[in-house]
Amino acid sequence: MVNAEKFTKRLDKILEYYDLSAAAFAEEIQVGRSSISHILSGRNKPSLEFVLKVINRFPEVNLYWLLNGKGNFPSSKESDPSTPPTLEQKNIPELFQTKQNSEAAKGSELNTSESFLKNKSISRIVIFYKDGTFESFTN
Repeated sequence: MVNAEKFTKRLDKILEYYDLSAAAFAEEIQVGRSSISHILSGRNKPSLEFVLKVINRFPEVNLYWLLNGKGNFPSSKESDPSTPPTLEQKNIPELFQTKQNSEAAKGSELNTSESFLKNKSISRIVIFYKDGTFESFTN
């Protein structure tokens, strides 16, 4: 679980780094000012939606660092053993491979799906565990 007090300190560090007030930060990530106020005061814990809005709007914020203080902020391109591995580091094979035998796939809906998927790439996979923890893998 996320330690709300330490999360608040990391959130303060983000506000300071970007030189933003709580109101300006709320506007940047498109949440209500009261949401930021309640998180900073310790009244509320951050939701998953809140966390995702922060890391989507500010790519320098490392998800692992924001949630549990491990990693770096601002994030560096160098490999850090305390941050989750990327898809390449995990050696995960291609999720969508086209069929070797194209004759078997001719005329099928799968063939249409495969050509659509060839133009797509995966940027992030998040795995949620029953104990409330999760892992995020970025490509």
